[in-house]
Amino acid sequence: MADTLNRWSGIGNLGRDPEIRTFGDGGKIANLSLGCSDTWKKDGQDQKRTFWAKVVLKGNKANAAEHMQKGDRLLIEGRLEERKWQDQSGQDRYSTEIVVDGFSGRIQFLSSRSEGGQGGNQSQPREQPRQQGGYGQQSNGWGAPDVDDEIPF
Repeated sequence: MADTLNRWSGIGNLGRDPEIRTFGDGGKIANLSLGCSDTWKKDGQDQKRTFWAKVVLKGNKANAAEHMQKGDRLLIEGRLEERKWQDQSGQDRYSTEIVVDGFSGRIQFLSSRSEGGQGGNQSQPREQPRQQGGYGQQSNGWGAPDVDDEIPF
């Protein structure tokens, strides 16, 4: 049994369009800036603080970034990683990122500005594209067959 857990999850809005990079071997990485806000009252006044999470989508997860744009509301689950890099003067710098790849993370679209959501508090996930299920049945995208509940009269 594991004695540690490295897991981050948050719901927020994209602060800018994703930056997608494709490599010569076909691999992809997408960088996102996800704004997650906290609200509270202090002395009767509404207070708000926004945390800007640096999110990195790797591999197949990066393909989802092609359908994202500034203002989209997303649920992101991933692991925290610290990345070391050097600035122009040669100084070591560190950046903490949420990494989503393989089985270690999840992305869910909650709403989109292009759908008129304005990135607000909508919690309805986008409809998943329909895929053909086995044995000629329609699948609803979640693994269960699509059943028509309409009464035929």
